[in-house]
This record gives sequence, structure tokens and C-alpha cells, in this order.
Amino acid sequence: MQLPKFLLGDNTDHPESIFIVHTEYPRFIINLENDEVEWLEDFTNDDEKELEAEAETLIRSATAFYDREVSRYED
Repeated sequence: MQLPKFLLGDNTDHPESIFIVHTEYPRFIINLENDEVEWLEDFTNDDEKELEAEAETLIRSATAFYDREVSRYED
């Protein structure tokens, strides 16, 4: 079984937060309440420079995933 690229997550300790988990490299969790990103990878300095350009696209994709999922619940 292959995991989906994005997963929705919540936690009762953080009732106002909405978490999106990105399961592919570079793995991260974003809290859509405050746009805080927790990277689940260890990066070198070179990786960090390359990631800067990719991070914005990944975060936009995570937000689009959330919007799509919410619209499906509403239908």
C-alpha cells in the first residue's frame, strides 16, 4: 500500500489547529492555523538552499489539498 501524498490530522490537545502531513520527501507537517512548518528531515546547507524554492510550492499544494478535502465534506 502506498500512502497518500497528504494526510489531514488533528489533535485534541490543539483543538484550533489543522495539521496537514506531507508523506513524501521532504516530509513535513504544517499547521494551517499559523502556517508553522515542522520538517521531518535533516537537511544540509545545500539542501536548505534548494528547499527554499520548493517549500512554497509544497505549502501551496498542502493548502489546496485541505481546501479540496473540506469541499468534499461539504458536498
